[in-house]
Amino acid sequence: MKILLAPDSFKGSLTAMETANAMKEGILEVDSKVETILLPVADGGEGTMQSLCDATNGKLIRVLVEDPLEKIVQAAYGVLGDGETCVIEIAEASGLTRLNKEALNPIKASSYGTGQLIQHALNAGYRKFIIGLGGSATNDGGAGLLQALGIRLLNDEGTDLKKGGGALADIASIDMNGWDARIAESEFIIACDVKNPFVGPNGASVIFGPQKGASAEEVVLLDSSLKRFANVIEREIGIALHEKEGAGAAGGAGGAFLAFFDGQMRQGIQVVLEAVDFAHHVSDADLVLTGEGKTDLQTLSGKAPMGIAQAAKKAGKPTILISGTIDEDCRCSLTPYFTKIYSLVEESVSTEKAMDAAFVYLKEKTKEVVARFVCKEKGK
Repeated sequence: MKILLAPDSFKGSLTAMETANAMKEGILEVDSKVETILLPVADGGEGTMQSLCDATNGKLIRVLVEDPLEKIVQAAYGVLGDGETCVIEIAEASGLTRLNKEALNPIKASSYGTGQLIQHALNAGYRKFIIGLGGSATNDGGAGLLQALGIRLLNDEGTDLKKGGGALADIASIDMNGWDARIAESEFIIACDVKNPFVGPNGASVIFGPQKGASAEEVVLLDSSLKRFANVIEREIGIALHEKEGAGAAGGAGGAFLAFFDGQMRQGIQVVLEAVDFAHHVSDADLVLTGEGKTDLQTLSGKAPMGIAQAAKKAGKPTILISGTIDEDCRCSLTPYFTKIYSLVEESVSTEKAMDAAFVYLKEKTKEVVARFVCKEKGK
């Protein structure tokens, strides 16, 4: 019997690889002869880089770059097992996790460090990129990463703008003479599930600005600044980002990738499944196990377990979901996609217990679930 283990992380408790290993231990206690294939996954947001490197036997390359407020920090990008494809998460250098709550400042926060990661990868010879756009602390429309890669953003006097979304209020022109020519030789796949436009009532600033520390007044300033940036881009580059779907992702960095990198934007889990060659691995599997920390209505909107279930169903394989908690209000909606659905949290296990000893509880739940499956298969 071959069982494919493709869970997301149990956020706050286990990484995706730790989750897969807990499942594996439970399975082998049922039957040590079962073949297990570990393919830890993510949905394109934070954790995607690590999951893809783990699943493909890749590696992390650590670099000194700027965080959102120009402090020098160590950040990493991933190189997949093919030795050719880089994975860069905007959250790694330019993310919310880089700043404490009191330091959040979307007026000044910059995506410059993400551009430095791309530059380092280009210098190392890489030309294939997967970019994850979740968890940014920035609202600069990707201006910082463009500046890191040689673009000059100028005011009316021809002076370079400072970093940060607020500075874009003064943008008048774009000087691309220093733009890194290697970008045109490269392929950029943007893993993104956000469909928000660049500006407006559903744009980057209004919808996501408050999460990054923006006051009501700052949201207005940031939206106006991004609109001015979009106007200049349309005039000089010929691409209108204002209403473009996905351009508002990561504080507008999605727009920068669409306009200047000719990036191909795709659903995060689909990018991940392709990168780990899920279709190949599932083809001869007898069972697929997936899971996440909390399964709720968001799972139905393209989170990792849903993508796994849909791909497994297409291959005609049963899929069992084992998550930390299951929102009972969405269980009926989930049922058509999963053969069985299980939660670690139950009458005898509180949420606190499940989070504190997630590995142990997940191992035991997997053992119980797989024993039932094996018994059922033998009885056929």
